[in-house]
Amino acid sequence: MLFRLQDEFRVTNLARSVNPALSTLRDRLHEVRARMSRAAERSGRDPAAVALVGVVKTVPSAVVREAVALGLMDLGENRVQEAQVKVGEVGRRAARWHMVGHLQRNKAGRALELFDRIHSLDRMELAESLSRMAVAAARRLPVMLEVNVSGEASKHGLAPDDLLRLLEPAAALPGLEVDGLMTVGAPVDEPERARSGFDLLRRLRDRAQDALGLRLPHLSMGMSGDFEVAIEEGSTMVRVGTALFGPRA
Repeated sequence: MLFRLQDEFRVTNLARSVNPALSTLRDRLHEVRARMSRAAERSGRDPAAVALVGVVKTVPSAVVREAVALGLMDLGENRVQEAQVKVGEVGRRAARWHMVGHLQRNKAGRALELFDRIHSLDRMELAESLSRMAVAAARRLPVMLEVNVSGEASKHGLAPDDLLRLLEPAAALPGLEVDGLMTVGAPVDEPERARSGFDLLRRLRDRAQDALGLRLPHLSMGMSGDFEVAIEEGSTMVRVGTALFGPRA
């Protein structure tokens, strides 16, 4: 399926990532969801096909509980240590927990206990560790491969040319369900400038499906400053923190 807009409609005029006029979490959540729906409709997609993952890094557990009570059912954390505390205070089954940050191999076991999905698989050693532990726990863990589409040395993730070399053996491991790709877009001053990176990830996904005969339905891409462009380019999960919870300290 093609998600690109017609050329005359491609430039998206986006609101600021945080609207200062919206003082309550309820209002911000409503606004983000409305913007997601409009972006999906602009690209001819069902808004229900895009999940909102609220990134709760450094967000107090009381605020996270409020977000869950308001209907936010997918929560993202960047660090295992912080997730361990927050999951204990909010509840393991209160929502679906997503690991969206870099995962160290020595924390794979704890991550398996805490998270429903891993977005950031980027090396075979980690895949093998998660596989062994998932099998031992009689569990099938959904995972996504992280791709560094911007080529920035400061970012984790596979180089685009290395994707198939990890994807094929990782998808064959027991206990893992490899069902998509993730990327962290390059920082940009205008959301439209992020479009090329999201387009690249979608094209990499399409090529990988054709080359390996795999089904990779999910693309985790787009954050507070560019999630509408990401949805227009095919994202099925947007990871939004600042636009929901405000700037972090």
